[in-house]
Amino acid sequence: MNAITKDSVAGTLESSDVMVYASPNPGGGRLITINSSVGQQFALQIRASVEAVLNRLNIEEAALQIEDKGALDCVLQARVKAALLRAGAQADWEELL
Repeated sequence: MNAITKDSVAGTLESSDVMVYASPNPGGGRLITINSSVGQQFALQIRASVEAVLNRLNIEEAALQIEDKGALDCVLQARVKAALLRAGAQADWEELL
């Protein structure tokens, strides 16, 4: 199991982008909070993309806050990866693709 050890942020609050806040959540599992301008339509897809990145990096305990402004899925995944890596997650390059 991979773990994050500090708080981090990735992204912006500009239109078509997403800000991802990542924090350690020891013993608390995964906590994902989503605030999105398109949440009515895409909240389930946003959560699935975030979960996919967490699974790929083998992270079981993290608190993520997603502030989405209509970002494409590829942008969302890149921002989540960046936030997790900045927070101390370890990954092989193959896991990042």
